[in-house]
Amino acid sequence: MSTATAPAPRHAAGIAYMLAGAFSLACSDALAKWLGAHYPPMQLLLLRAALATPALLALVTLTLGPAALRTANLGIHTLRGLINVVCAICFYWSMTLLPLAHTTALTFCAPLFIALISALVLKERLGLGAWLAIGAGFFGVVLIAASHGGGAQATHQPLWAMALPVVTALGYAIMMLSARRIRPGEHMLTTMTYIVLGQLVFAAPIALLGGFWVPLSPAHAPQLAALALCATLGLGFITQAFRLAPAAVVVPFDYSLLLWSTLLGWLIWREQPAWGFYLGAALIVAAGLYTALRHARR
Repeated sequence: MSTATAPAPRHAAGIAYMLAGAFSLACSDALAKWLGAHYPPMQLLLLRAALATPALLALVTLTLGPAALRTANLGIHTLRGLINVVCAICFYWSMTLLPLAHTTALTFCAPLFIALISALVLKERLGLGAWLAIGAGFFGVVLIAASHGGGAQATHQPLWAMALPVVTALGYAIMMLSARRIRPGEHMLTTMTYIVLGQLVFAAPIALLGGFWVPLSPAHAPQLAALALCATLGLGFITQAFRLAPAAVVVPFDYSLLLWSTLLGWLIWREQPAWGFYLGAALIVAAGLYTALRHARR
């Protein structure tokens, strides 16, 4: 009996970390949406990375030692960093155009893209249930797009804005699949640090030399610091969740991010999505859960 119940405390801790991570990321997204009214997406990404990088470097050095910053995966980290910049820009841009809940729901297509790419590119076999889940999830995307501009608050934005978070989800899926190319033995904190370093390296020249920079207001310093803090804490909490408990245990609680995003969107901007959004989001969440848990249990 003790053997069967021993993992329970670690599982509970993993769930708690995942819930904390989802809440932190929802706060980070809300801050990015608010700041997006004042700064270009590329500048926000650069500022977030510039503030988060020293904290991550210090965390890795103090907890794992300076040797943990060495990597034999520089090439794949460079590619993942570039993809991550594209994902982040599309995500930040979409939040200036769409309700927060819409953006969040559409990014949850990532597990569906992982399954689709695995089948079409990596030639992994998918059962009928997986294909039905993929179809249902993408039908959910159609429903959310069809509800565009509906509800108590119309967005009055072009339909192509819906494609931005979907591109984010596709890029995230490619990043997750590319993680298979990382050689075994590298700590997750090291991998996360290189992702943020990639944001800093790629975003800096584009933001500073490409005209994507506006003067900073001292009044926004607390919000910018909170953005970097919430984003870093969110990634750290989620990383710890996967260290403490199996993916099949913690993945379902990642979807609490959608609940927080919907609530924050209503509290701050009075965003009230139409009924089609809720139906589409439910299909995406159900399909994503099925696909993610199926992959985690393989």
